[in-house]
Amino acid sequence: MSTTQSDRLRVLLEPLAAARGLDLEEIETSRAGKRRMLRIIVDSDEGVELDACAELSREVSDLLDASDVMGEDEYVLEVSSPGADRPLTEHRHYVRATGRLVKFQLAEGGELIARILGVGDEGMDLEIPGVKGRKATVRHIAFTDIAKARVEIEFSRKDKKEEEA
Repeated sequence: MSTTQSDRLRVLLEPLAAARGLDLEEIETSRAGKRRMLRIIVDSDEGVELDACAELSREVSDLLDASDVMGEDEYVLEVSSPGADRPLTEHRHYVRATGRLVKFQLAEGGELIARILGVGDEGMDLEIPGVKGRKATVRHIAFTDIAKARVEIEFSRKDKKEEEA
């Protein structure tokens, strides 16, 4: 049975990320001239701080240097957290986006922009903002009804801590 380099990297690196309480979200390898680029994306329920990425990067580098999974060619290693434009694809992504405004592309066509109120096993409850003075409405949507989803960036939204103060 043949395994890809990405599969071998995942087997090697997933326990390292898990030991730090991080989910290994993505492994991407690409070529830039003679060198290769290895990009590792990690996340957690609390987010990922820069120091955690730096520490994990050192550990990953040491582990890769001790193994042959990257071969003999030079490579550049980048360990980071997912960007704001990352698609929501896993149940945990939706849970982490609770309280955030999300743009949904629906499986039947069309789109919906709503705030995630709560996430269950089969779907989630959403608050659809009111338009032209109307009140917001609540709707349940099943995961099977979603083709794509991404968090919308909100520049003017107050943080929950600010609202409580």
